[in-house]
Amino acid sequence: MRLLAVCQVDRPGGPEIGLLRLLRRLEARGWEITITSPGEEETALADAGFPWEPLEVGGLAHGAGARAVASWPRARRLSRDTDVTYLNGTVAGRLLPALRGHVTALHVHDIVERVPRHWHGADLVLADSKAVGGRLHPLDVHVIGCPVELDPPRAPAPWPTREDGGGPVVGFVGRLVPRKGALDLVKAAPAIRAARPDVRVVVVGDDPYEDEDSDYAIAVRASADVHHVGRVAEAAGILAHLDVLVLPSRQEPFGTVVAEAMAAGTPVVATRVDGLPELVTDGVTGALVEPGDTAALAVAVLRVLDQRDVMGAAARQAAERFGGDVYADRMEELLLEVLPGERAELRRRGLHDGTAT
Repeated sequence: MRLLAVCQVDRPGGPEIGLLRLLRRLEARGWEITITSPGEEETALADAGFPWEPLEVGGLAHGAGARAVASWPRARRLSRDTDVTYLNGTVAGRLLPALRGHVTALHVHDIVERVPRHWHGADLVLADSKAVGGRLHPLDVHVIGCPVELDPPRAPAPWPTREDGGGPVVGFVGRLVPRKGALDLVKAAPAIRAARPDVRVVVVGDDPYEDEDSDYAIAVRASADVHHVGRVAEAAGILAHLDVLVLPSRQEPFGTVVAEAMAAGTPVVATRVDGLPELVTDGVTGALVEPGDTAALAVAVLRVLDQRDVMGAAARQAAERFGGDVYADRMEELLLEVLPGERAELRRRGLHDGTAT
């Protein structure tokens, strides 16, 4: 089976990292993969290890959609030689009008305000969470989540750990933008450290989509109450070094870093928004608070720290449902369901009788 994966950015973020985890598993099962993204051959996605083609789908700026229209003929040519075209994100969905007659899958990673008419042309619509899927009525949506590596290679912690004589570490990992809420952890840090002076509060990340530092990122880094670390390329490998992950988002379709932390046995304090309550069970695998309530955030962090071992074990067990192999099993079944032809049928039968490779 042949799959063309269309990405809307060059530099991998959460949706692209999840896609690459899926594609590697599909390739190991015999799928032929081609990946597209904007930009040049030296970009990160072009160097992901798959055959790569440039394809511009436009950005989010006003009028950017016109660039996608200019790419329609090339998108049709690339799709002609594949069994399914996988549009990874709503911006990539701009190609759907050009792909009538081709089998298409649209994966929605965002909380959207409206459903464009051309999305109805997708053969398969996927959503990261129930919160995302709930905004896609009347489309027939499959909630698929995002895949995580249950046992990623462990990387050294970019801060002093318990082994180095440090105390417990509470941290945020992600982009330094208002939607992710890192500044709320910064504001809660004095209360956390007043109750637990041995706690180190760290913030890991920057804003890789901005050419210059935003005022928000500058404010986060300016605090003397937290230890700031820049972006870590393989962040999943450092999450086991945290005693508590904090994600105080104002909007979060899924929260891949939460699932990755849970897989590492790290409990989570997150906000009660969008897809996060689908991941974190309050009082079991971590705690949920209302967005913007920094006092409640500090209290929740201290409570989870006191139960870190028990909640961490529960988090690890709960994260197994996000494992990359389970995800690939489900995704392959969904893709094969929309693919016509004898090869797809033989592959479907092989999956069910265990003879597929």
